[in-house]
Amino acid sequence: MAEFLKCSGCGRVLFHTELQQSWKVCGHCGWHHRLSARERIEATFDPGSFEELDAELRSTDPLGFPEYADKLAAAEQKTGLRDAVVSGTAKLGGLPVSVAVSDFAFMGGSMGSVAGEKIVRTLERAADLRRAAIVFCASGGARMQEGMLSLMQLPKTIAGVQRCREAGVPYIAVFTDPTMAGVLASYASVADVILAEPRAMVGFAGARVSKQAGVGKVPDDFQMAEFAHKHGFIDRIVPRAEMRDVLGALVRILGAKCYGG
Repeated sequence: MAEFLKCSGCGRVLFHTELQQSWKVCGHCGWHHRLSARERIEATFDPGSFEELDAELRSTDPLGFPEYADKLAAAEQKTGLRDAVVSGTAKLGGLPVSVAVSDFAFMGGSMGSVAGEKIVRTLERAADLRRAAIVFCASGGARMQEGMLSLMQLPKTIAGVQRCREAGVPYIAVFTDPTMAGVLASYASVADVILAEPRAMVGFAGARVSKQAGVGKVPDDFQMAEFAHKHGFIDRIVPRAEMRDVLGALVRILGAKCYGG
C-alpha cells in the first residue's frame, strides 16, 4: 500500500496513515474519499457489534455473459467480498439495527441478484425483529451482466421497504459517493430519512450521458448531494465524523416504539 496519495478534492499529497485516522476525510478540504464496506461498518457502529449475515450468497453467471465470471472472480480477489453488499446486524448506541453497506470497489457497487437479495433481507429482518434498518448506498446502478434479473431487483427492494412501513419500523438511507441509476431509482430514494455525505455524486444518468442528451447548461453542483439537498430530495448532509451520532439520534427518535422508548 502506498505511503502517500493525492486528495481527489484539493490535489494535495496526503499521508495514508493520517487519512486512515480521519476515516479518509481530507484535513485540508474536507473531501470524503470512499470507504470500503468494512471500513464503513467500523466507522459507524458500536465496536465489535457487527454480525455478518447472508455471507454465503454469491453471484452466478445466469446469462453466460462474456467475461462476467472473470470479472466476479477479480472483484472477489480485490475486495475480499463475495458481492457488492455486506449485510447483517449491529448495534448503534447500544440499540440493535439491521444494516446493509454497499462497497463501490466490487464492480462499481452494481446491483445484481445477490446485492438486491441482501438489501431485501436486511429490510425484512428489520420488519420481523422490529428494529431500525440502515442502508449505506454506493453504486453506479444495475449490473448489466445479469440483464432483466438485475432490473427485477428494483421492485423487489421496494417491496422490502414496504414491509418495514407495514411493521412500523424506520428505514434510513445514507447516500455515499456515488449513488446513481437503478439504486437511486429504487430502495435508496424511498427511505423514511435520507442522509448524504458531503459532495457525494447523486443522480440517475451520469454527467456524460446527460450532456449527450442535450439537457443544456447545468449548475456546477448538479448531481451532487448539495444540489439534491437544496431541492428537497435529501433531508440532511452529514459529515462522516458526525454520521454515527446523527444516525444514533434518528434510531432513538424514530424507533422509540420498536425499542420500548
